[in-house]
Amino acid sequence: MKRIAILGSTGSIGTQALEVIAEHPSEFSVEVLTAQNQADLLITQALAWKPAHVVIGNEAKYAEVKTALAGTEIQVHSGAKALEEVVTLDSVDIVLTALVGYAGLLPTVKAIKAGKPIALANKETLVVAGALIMPLAREMGVPILPVDSEHSAIFQCLMGESHNPIEKVILTASGGPFRGFSREQLAQVTRAQALKHPNWSMGAKITIDSASLMNKGLEVIEAAWLFDVKPSEIEVVVHPQSIVHSLVQFEDGSIKAQLGLPDMKLPIQFALGYPNRMKASFPRFDFRQYPSLTFEQADTQTFRNLGLAFQALEKGGNQACLLNAANEVAVAAFLEDQIGFLAMSDLNEYCMNQGTFIANPTLEDYIESDKLSRIMAQEWVDKNRK
Repeated sequence: MKRIAILGSTGSIGTQALEVIAEHPSEFSVEVLTAQNQADLLITQALAWKPAHVVIGNEAKYAEVKTALAGTEIQVHSGAKALEEVVTLDSVDIVLTALVGYAGLLPTVKAIKAGKPIALANKETLVVAGALIMPLAREMGVPILPVDSEHSAIFQCLMGESHNPIEKVILTASGGPFRGFSREQLAQVTRAQALKHPNWSMGAKITIDSASLMNKGLEVIEAAWLFDVKPSEIEVVVHPQSIVHSLVQFEDGSIKAQLGLPDMKLPIQFALGYPNRMKASFPRFDFRQYPSLTFEQADTQTFRNLGLAFQALEKGGNQACLLNAANEVAVAAFLEDQIGFLAMSDLNEYCMNQGTFIANPTLEDYIESDKLSRIMAQEWVDKNRK
């Protein structure tokens, strides 16, 4: 039985992971649950699953969680440092990193150094510091098992192909709610419109990123590190049906694809159960229900965030770290109706251009670059708010 630490158990990935675990009680147990702010849901989950440890990131909510779990044997912790410590426990067999944004970086580093396999749902970890994370994982002999549906698809397509060079990986994108929009139309879109994804049910941050194609841009950077491919070997195609989750083209021109209905429980289960495929009750894809699967070129001129991600990947160093930090501030500002939809890419480009470039950053450089880019981004928001 695998004992699992779920970092971000109250989010979309975390709650679906618990559904997967519930289907396989003889295969998995929950050792650690963590949340940043959702104390009520964390308490409910803890009482249901009885993990050995829970962490509430927001220290102001520690007393609430501690009191609610006082009659149990569950150990309650709080703060960022506690998050970094619980992933190193001997009782943890695999760490599912489902935190949102940059917050996933340091706990992932600690888990890798402790030799824990990583089920990676936090793409920002590799976006920010892929040049550090992947060599560290190889050094420690730790597998990085992708949970993003696109990267899981590529990972599955590569199984049994270790001796066959990749010519190209092809990431699919739904196109989001604004597929086909002009920049004039994008200038008018609202927060409510951007939060309505046509195919996937996700948290607010990733939903906005999907609408702006920044999520696909982050996935491009993550794919480069996960699969050791160059920017020129990565292509993005818009596939509105979200049935083909991604593809791999080999040197002989052959293409392998992974298909399935848009349901995150499938890649979550695959990562947690790897290397075994486990029986699942998810609905099955039926070709008769989808007589037409279509593909279009991604529009990086209209959706500039995708183009910025390719630029950051090409330049390397801490450029993607600067971009990611700026984007987290940009999305938060958009969700607060402080800036418009198109202003997010303007802000991201500004911080990429104005931030101090470091060609070979250390972990401390990444931490400092993240901090300074956020400050710069917030100052931009304050000057340019609606």
